[in-house]
Amino acid sequence: MIDAKKIEQIARQVQDSLPQGIRNLGDDVEKKIRQVLQAQLSRMELVNRDEFDVQTQVLVRTREKLALLEKRLDALEGKQATGSEPQEVSPADVSSETPIVPDVKND
Repeated sequence: MIDAKKIEQIARQVQDSLPQGIRNLGDDVEKKIRQVLQAQLSRMELVNRDEFDVQTQVLVRTREKLALLEKRLDALEGKQATGSEPQEVSPADVSSETPIVPDVKND
């Protein structure tokens, strides 16, 4: 949700842009604008920047783990086909340039 201070700032800007006669209604107009803004913003189900950044980091770590597991699986499948011992894959073996958007294959 957007910070209450930002909502107040927007409400004041809207109130300041109103003609003088309407501006004199002051508190009533400001309260109504604040209520409408809060209702509309809550319907949009917005997240704050901190929560977005946390989820982005979780996604990056998850993709790195997935890439590591895919490499390990490939190594195990390759060794199983040749009959030799599987080779251990470490996180250092996974490229740091893992794409943010995974390839989507349409079968």
